[in-house]
Amino acid sequence: MKKQQSGFTLIELIMVIVILGILAAFALPRFADFGKQAREASLDGLAGSLRSASAIAHSAQLAAGASGSTAVTLEGVSITMVAGYPTANDGGIGNAANVDGFAKTAGGSAAGANIVYTVQGYSGGNCSVTYTAGTTAVAGPPAVAASPSSVTVDKTGC
Repeated sequence: MKKQQSGFTLIELIMVIVILGILAAFALPRFADFGKQAREASLDGLAGSLRSASAIAHSAQLAAGASGSTAVTLEGVSITMVAGYPTANDGGIGNAANVDGFAKTAGGSAAGANIVYTVQGYSGGNCSVTYTAGTTAVAGPPAVAASPSSVTVDKTGC
């Protein structure tokens, strides 16, 4: 009686390895892009947080009947204000939104000042969120209307 052996031939094993290599070559670029998507998502989250914090601080100041430059206290944290909105520094929007984990510029406490947040540890192109403090009205000439704070997101280099 002859014994029958079972198993894979060398050709079959090589073909399986080739097919897996081809699949990996197509799948790898698809998964490699998750870093960009993660950076963009973190910027979108930060932008939403800055907008909400600014609106809440502005509302608290209006509810208190305070002037545009009077600091407000939210959850035991003092938030410096200018033109009715948080200042563009750690004492203003940084405290209001409790921003952590992002690299930032120094910002400023003047009306219309900017603070720029970038993804920490990422040194690629433009991948940032900019908070601009509100501005006060100027009688003029020319007259300039007051403007609220604004948040802009730049994902062109993420």
